[in-house]
Amino acid sequence: MSHIETIQVNTEHKMIPVQLHTDLSGLSEEIAKLPGVTSIFLITERSIHSIYTKYLEKELLPLGIRFQEIYIKGGEKAKHIEKTGDVYNQLIKHGADRKSLILAFGGGVVGDFAGFIASTYLRGIRFVQIPTTLLACVDSSVGGKVAVNADLGKNMIGSFYQPEFVFAPLFALSTLPDREWRCGQAEIIKHSLLSGGEYWEKVKAHSFQDLNVDSPVLPYMIAESVRFKASVVSSDEKETGLRKILNLGHTTAHAIESVTKYKKYSHGEAVAIGLVTALLISEEKSGLDPVTTKETVESLKNYQLPFQTKLKSKELAKHMLHDKKNVGGSIRFVLLEKPGSPVYDIPVDSRDIILNIRKQKGLG
Repeated sequence: MSHIETIQVNTEHKMIPVQLHTDLSGLSEEIAKLPGVTSIFLITERSIHSIYTKYLEKELLPLGIRFQEIYIKGGEKAKHIEKTGDVYNQLIKHGADRKSLILAFGGGVVGDFAGFIASTYLRGIRFVQIPTTLLACVDSSVGGKVAVNADLGKNMIGSFYQPEFVFAPLFALSTLPDREWRCGQAEIIKHSLLSGGEYWEKVKAHSFQDLNVDSPVLPYMIAESVRFKASVVSSDEKETGLRKILNLGHTTAHAIESVTKYKKYSHGEAVAIGLVTALLISEEKSGLDPVTTKETVESLKNYQLPFQTKLKSKELAKHMLHDKKNVGGSIRFVLLEKPGSPVYDIPVDSRDIILNIRKQKGLG
């Protein structure tokens, strides 16, 4: 059997199963459960699709439903609002209607982009998340956040739009380069800090080498991240309160990505650096024990992730003024009182941000 585990995300209006599988077996059965699907549109990167063509055809052809591939380029630049027009036109050209189904097959960029397309085409059609990266498995495919980028900010244009289900084929992770593994591991570290307890202890006890597609600990790490995020999203689907904690490390991360135009750091690398910024500020504002910061830096080293940047602190602070979490021009951070006890909507002065990023540069 392909199925490993199913974790439910329960929102006010919908129950979304997040299914972990060894491979793509069973995808057709899940699609067949959706009523009245007239056509299927696979939105993916050409390079990803070429690896999995035979597996996808084996799953989709027996359904007897017309399907069409739509290719987008990889990377954050492909997730720009200007890139949506061509995809909308292809959907119209190939007769996508309100009963059509979009399959988002790829990493976080594909998932965010395809989900945004699904949420807006004909005022919303159904879609399914099929994550093929560790980061997408543990984070971006879960929770219904879909978005595209604008010139001045990442994910500034988007909505909350839930997939019909998430189908994560873990065998796809075997093709990931090391940098993509590290991206997902950064989000795992973030979730473990937010969760605390056994999960945090387990993450500290492992390293980059321990997490690979054949590792018995990998399904546990993925399931725990999904379980934690599912619990948060189930209580706050649209980020009016508790869900904001999932942005731990992201205020600095988005500034890093924006300053470097998404070229120098991957999202996970930027989040890793951002976690340390948030923890240093937490020591001052939330009473976080410095031991947690030290342990986090050691874990980031063990997972081969960066924990500091040479970027100018003033420039990063300036870019944080465009962060979507800000209120009335005030920069808001997610901070930590201790592992498992996050706080959110904490205003942080630019001066404090600059000082702590400078302090971060001196960490060894």
